[in-house]
Amino acid sequence: MTSTPPTGRTTIEDVANAAGVSVATVSRALRGLPNVAPSTRDRVVQIADQLAYRPDPAAARLATGRTKTIAIAVPTLSGWYFWQVIGGAEAVLSETGYDLLTIGVSGDEARKRFVREALGMNRKVDGLILIDIRLTEEESEQLAATDIRVVTIGFSSPSISSVMLDDTAVGRKATRHLLELGHRDIALIEGLPDDPLRFAVPARRHEGYLAALAEFGLAPRPECVVYGNFSVDGGEEAMGQLLKLESPPTAVFAMSDEMAMGAMRTARDAGVRIPQDLSIIGVDNHEMAHVLDLTTVAQDVASHGATAARWIVEDLQNDQCIVYRTVDPTNLLVRGTTCPPGR
Repeated sequence: MTSTPPTGRTTIEDVANAAGVSVATVSRALRGLPNVAPSTRDRVVQIADQLAYRPDPAAARLATGRTKTIAIAVPTLSGWYFWQVIGGAEAVLSETGYDLLTIGVSGDEARKRFVREALGMNRKVDGLILIDIRLTEEESEQLAATDIRVVTIGFSSPSISSVMLDDTAVGRKATRHLLELGHRDIALIEGLPDDPLRFAVPARRHEGYLAALAEFGLAPRPECVVYGNFSVDGGEEAMGQLLKLESPPTAVFAMSDEMAMGAMRTARDAGVRIPQDLSIIGVDNHEMAHVLDLTTVAQDVASHGATAARWIVEDLQNDQCIVYRTVDPTNLLVRGTTCPPGR
C-alpha cells in the first residue's frame, strides 16, 4: 500500500510529472544549471509557471534546533542508479531549503560503524535516507527509536518507512518477455558473487528469473548465470563468458541497463547481431537506453529519492513521525534489442 503525506500545493514532483521528466531535471532547469537541453528547460519553466509552482517556504518556518540537513547513505559513490536516486532526493531538499550530506557505506563493518554513529547524529542531521543498505532487525529498531526521521530505499523494515520495487516481479517480467518471444535458452547477468552488504535486489530479481522459467517448464543452465558487477565493464566481461560457451544462449536478461549495454558491446564486437542472433533486455531505463534502442524494464529511479526526501520533509514540517510504505511501479519498454529467436 502506498502512503503519502497530504499536501495542498504544487510540488516539484507535480512539475516533473506534467513535463515528463525527472525531479532532478526540473531542479536543474529551474536553477539554471547545465546539462539540460534548452527546449526542456523552456518546457519545465513554462509548466512551472502554469502550475504556479514555487519552492516550499515552510521549511524556513521549522522549529528552532533543526540542522536543516538530511544525510543519504549509499553502498558506493559510483554507479548510475545511486546518483539518480541522490539527484531525486536533492531536488526535493533543495526546494525545501535543506542541505544534503552524502555518506559512502561500503562493507559490513562500515555498515555497523555507520549505524553506531547514526544513533548519535541527531545534532548533525534531521533525517536519514539509506539506499540499498540492509539493516538487521535490531539496527532498524534502534534507528526508529531516535529523533531522526529514517527512510530506506530497496530494503523494508516494519519500524522504518521504505520505498521499494517488487524486484521479484521485475525479474519475472523481463524473463517472461523473452520467453513469450519464443526464447528457451536465456542467460542471466546478475550482480556481485560476494556482496558484503547482502544487497537484496539481485536475489529477488534472480527469484523472478527462476519463477518465469519454471512457469514455462524450464530449468536454468548454471553456466548461463554470470556476474556483471552492475557496471558496463562487468556486462562486457559477463557476455564474453557467455559467448565462449559451447552452446551460447539466444537471449540475455541483464539486471541493469549498464550491464546490458556492456553485453551489447561485447556481442557486437564478436559479430553477433542484436536482436537477430541475440536478444538482450535490461532494467532501469537509463537515459542512454533509448539511444541504444535497448529493451528494458523501466523504473523512475529519481522518484525513489524524491519520495523518501518528501516523506522526511513533510514529517519535520508537521512535527510527526509516520511509517510510510510504497512499492513503485515498473513498465516494460519493448525496443529494438529483443525479437523472436532466429528471425
